[in-house]
Amino acid sequence: MKKLNDKIAVITGGNSGLGFSTAKELIANGATVIITGRRKEAVEKAALELGATGIVCDHAKISDIENLTKLVAQAFGRADILIVNAGITNLSSIEDATEEMFDQLMNVNLKGAYFTLSRFIPLLTDGASVVVTSSSSASTTKPHTSIYTASKTAINAIVKIAAIELASRRIRVNAVSPGPFATEIMAKSGIGDPKTQDFIISGVPLGRLGIPSEAGKLISFLSSDDAAYITGAEYLIDGGQSLNK
Repeated sequence: MKKLNDKIAVITGGNSGLGFSTAKELIANGATVIITGRRKEAVEKAALELGATGIVCDHAKISDIENLTKLVAQAFGRADILIVNAGITNLSSIEDATEEMFDQLMNVNLKGAYFTLSRFIPLLTDGASVVVTSSSSASTTKPHTSIYTASKTAINAIVKIAAIELASRRIRVNAVSPGPFATEIMAKSGIGDPKTQDFIISGVPLGRLGIPSEAGKLISFLSSDDAAYITGAEYLIDGGQSLNK
């Protein structure tokens, strides 16, 4: 029997990268999956490929998040699994940072993640699983990542508090913190060229980039009853990069 049979799963930012790979894993394990993304064409294409339901949602806008919860409630009535994955990255020194960059990152990575969880709580079934995508950056001190790192460090704190607040309903809340993975977001952030990738890999003890399906399998595990006694935890999946100070 598939471990996630009859489960309704919502994956934000599920049209690409780690979100897409997670959707694949959850569907393979029997879940009915809803993915979101900001780009209509990309969401529709990914949903068709996966056999999932696609909903356009800009997680920087609380009105979009509230509309998403309304649509999920109308179509499915509940959510058994919530993967809060939508996020963006941008690099800048503290000196060169702009207010616009700060607001963009925080609006999606922190405010968006926070209110996605907040607004979905009434839809979550007792015993549901929430997994929030954080980052290994929250465990490191790399230059030019101050805003991004701050957003993910804050998310890790929220995960722990949410785990306490929702424990009475047996809702588990955990964080998965990926390091460098071979995904679209790496290319978009300007670190996708081979020379830069080689430099990044040189700081990873396991000597390679992560494969998106590896994160998907971890998230699928945390979404299942096999992880029924795990809550408030952060799982680093970074090939040991955060150990390399």
